Formats: sequence, C-alpha cells, structure tokens
Amino acid sequence: MTAVLILLAVVAVVVFWGIGVYNRIIALRNHFKNAFAQIDVQLKRRYDLIPNLVETAKAYMAHERETLEAVIAARNQAVAATSKAAGDPADAAAVRQMANAEGALGATLGRLFALSESYPELQANQNMMQLSEELTSTENRISFARQGYNDSVMSYNTAIEQFPGSLIAGSFGFKQAELLESTESPEERKAVKVSF
Repeated sequence: MTAVLILLAVVAVVVFWGIGVYNRIIALRNHFKNAFAQIDVQLKRRYDLIPNLVETAKAYMAHERETLEAVIAARNQAVAATSKAAGDPADAAAVRQMANAEGALGATLGRLFALSESYPELQANQNMMQLSEELTSTENRISFARQGYNDSVMSYNTAIEQFPGSLIAGSFGFKQAELLESTESPEERKAVKVSF
C-alpha cells in the first residue's frame, strides 16, 4: 500500500512538473507573438506614411517616376509579407520573407531620400519635413520593437532547447522561432570612410 502511494506521489509530481514546463513554453511563445504584434503596429504606421511621402515628392520629382513607383511596389510587397508573418509569427519562412521585403523597402526609401536631396524645394517643403520626421520616429520605434521581439524569441528558443523543456517541446511539436536579423549586405555593414 505504501509503495502504491509513493508511486502515485511520484507520478503526480512528474505530471505537475510537465504541466509547469508546458505552461512556461506556452507563455514564452505568447510573449514572442505579442512582441511581433508590436512590430506589426509600427510597420503599419510606416506603411501608412509612405504613400503620403510619395505623393508629396511627386509634385517636385516628376522626372523620378521610376523611383517613386519602386517605393510603392516595395511597400506593397512588405505589407503582404508582414500580413503573412503576422498570421503566424512562429512560421520561420514567413518571418524571413518579411525581413527581406523590409530590406527591399528600406533600400528604395533610401534611394528616394538620396534623390530628394537634389530637390531643394522638396527639402524645404513643410509637409515633406514633417513626414520625414514621422518616418524617422517610426523607424526608431520599429528598431526597439524588433529588439524586444528578438529578446522574446531568444527566451522562447532557449526554453524549448534546454532540458527538460526540450522533452515537452518535442512531444508537443513546438518549433524554434525565427530571429529578425539585419538584411544589409556585408558591404552595407562596413563603416563609412570619411576623408577630407
């Protein structure tokens, strides 16, 4: 009788331990999904600013139609990729696709701002200055949200890789989440040389 009670107590402890580990993994997964939602909010804000920026620039940059269209096309691709990733932030391929689309959007926006420097009237336009400031502020928010997301993903991935979480994660099909990494090429990451 005592052996049966001891066995039942051991089984109960193991079951409660397993439930605790499972619930911790679920909490960490929900935390990184929430962190992704914060990125999504900031990206939507950026996506809403871009058409206004392009419309403002159109009046001054009539000869740069190709660049303006490229910005809108890149924005639309980024919106689609972000929507797909937001549907399941645990889908590594969707997150990678979103990161690539965001990189392409950043590159086309960079070209737009570089070209806008050739148009002093555009640079002095109050609406353009305000939109540029809002876009810069939004980019900073996106960077902070990405950092929070990556921190959450790291905690989640660590929990499902470490023993004993790996036993529970493997049994219930938890998969690693994808970190958001920089989409810059190695050349873009090099420090800019300044010479006088």
